[in-house]
Amino acid sequence: MTHARDERTALCDLLTELGPDQPTLCAGWQTGDLAAHLVLREHRPDAGAGVLGGPLAGYTRRVQDRLRARTPFPRLVELIRTGPPRLSMFALPGMDERANLVEYFVHHEDIRRAQPDWEPREISSDVANELWRRLRLARLMLRRAPVGVELVRAEARAAGNGAGRVRITAQARTPVVTVAGSPAELTLWTMGRTGAVHVRMDGSDAAIAALRQWRA
Repeated sequence: MTHARDERTALCDLLTELGPDQPTLCAGWQTGDLAAHLVLREHRPDAGAGVLGGPLAGYTRRVQDRLRARTPFPRLVELIRTGPPRLSMFALPGMDERANLVEYFVHHEDIRRAQPDWEPREISSDVANELWRRLRLARLMLRRAPVGVELVRAEARAAGNGAGRVRITAQARTPVVTVAGSPAELTLWTMGRTGAVHVRMDGSDAAIAALRQWRA
């Protein structure tokens, strides 16, 4: 089992428990929509190009809506659980862990944290360390930020793992806002789940306000 497979399995278990009509942190999506999105991503490469927007976004949305409407929810969950088809790029050796750990971790939390009385779950040190390494790609996600951003692993010193810092400077902008939290919380914050994370921001009031407005 890989970390990505663990997250996939836990997400499918939660989908099965909740059913297709529960809220998620993805705006406008219920659990059934999120399940259809994950199936589309791995089973419909013709529609996958529009997942991040752009000229094909409308086609992607229509395919996803049809998947949800025409596929029984248990079947959607089964397709997710069994993984990508043999000829999918996601089935290449090692690709599941590289491409799906963050995807499935974030969407698992999208479901968990949209439910009443959610609490952060325990994350293994291995998963936390891997999420921290992936955060070095956050420069891409934050390249349009109106201020400089520094991500700080809050528990790094206490854990004694030497994780240090990664600074996201998007065109070397100043002033800088420091966002501190665990790798799990920082991952979710970077991916736009700002209303359901536990992070601390340090910087000038104006810079923090500008960053919060941009991430809202």
